[in-house]
Amino acid sequence: MTRVYLDHAATTPVDPEVAEAMARVYRDVPGNPSSIYAEGQAARALVDTAREQVAAAIGASPSEIVFTSGGTEADNLALRGALKARRGERDGLVTTSIEHHAVLDTARDLAEHAHVRFTVVDVAPDGRVPPSAIAAAIDDRTSLVSVMHANNEIGTLQPLAEIGAICRDRGVTFHSDAVQSVGALEFDVRRIPVDLVSLNAHKFYGPKGVGALYVRKGTRVATMQTGGGQEKGRRTGTENVAGIVGLGVAMRIATERRGRESARQAALRDRIIDGVLARVPDAILTGHRTERLPNNASFVIRGTDGASVVMALDLEGFAVSSGSACTSGDTEPSHVILALGIDREAAKGSLRVTVGRGTTDADVDAFIATLPKVVDHVRGTAAVSA
Repeated sequence: MTRVYLDHAATTPVDPEVAEAMARVYRDVPGNPSSIYAEGQAARALVDTAREQVAAAIGASPSEIVFTSGGTEADNLALRGALKARRGERDGLVTTSIEHHAVLDTARDLAEHAHVRFTVVDVAPDGRVPPSAIAAAIDDRTSLVSVMHANNEIGTLQPLAEIGAICRDRGVTFHSDAVQSVGALEFDVRRIPVDLVSLNAHKFYGPKGVGALYVRKGTRVATMQTGGGQEKGRRTGTENVAGIVGLGVAMRIATERRGRESARQAALRDRIIDGVLARVPDAILTGHRTERLPNNASFVIRGTDGASVVMALDLEGFAVSSGSACTSGDTEPSHVILALGIDREAAKGSLRVTVGRGTTDADVDAFIATLPKVVDHVRGTAAVSA
């Protein structure tokens, strides 16, 4: 059976050029980047090059890039570091109801253990947060606003420029989890007034376990761990040289291919959306119809359980998701789907389909042909069980 991979929001395959670049590091560069002798300085040069590649992709200065172990750590460093840096001045955190758990769970932990005031702003039924709602939630004690650029489940894009302008006018630090969008869409910190941005290599064909946090010059972020003072003291610990090299190469490739590849994927996305809505009764598109990631098609299919649909499609050779890969094993409906105002029973039938560089027209056609049969089977099984 030929497998069709349609879960690129969960992770992307490592690009062969990225894998080769990392292999060369493992083979040929044994040094620690903090060492002053030749082997160490060779490793340092590779880290510096990757920092330049990441910075160039988002319009930043290399000194504004902090390497992390991934998007979750970048989110944690942004929230915990920014709030700790302004402790005693401001204690409020504003975010939205559809953020990734790396933000929402961190916010809840800060509210419980660090005396942070935590405000959650609701989104519209299409998943967009009104900038006016963010403005209304900010008060004179708000320290940080965190709004993701693109939602990992429904693909909806947020109006970051407008929200950032509000934050800047009010003297509030603005963070965005852009893990899903950087690499797929243009993201220029010279034009978007955002102070902190989280990135993750394995969302744009890089390795797992490495990411970055953009920290705009002048933004105060306290370190969250003590140690050797690496990354200018902002994230201590010996650098993952091979992973960082892979991140840099993957970022460069994604930037080079972004224009044509995002347009191609958006066409595939729209074919999936149109095909599913036409051929699967009681299927509902989730997220904004047009203001969404180019590769993301997400639905609620009433009368089904998302996990059952995913497993049935897996048996047919298709890899898809019922939501975030971080929580797709849960039996509870996704907090993102519920935040759209969809009732709990219907929300259990969430399905996320995300295309990628290797996805073909034939793959999409095969998926659209198979899904109605799978849904009928799952609904029939559910009816018998009931």
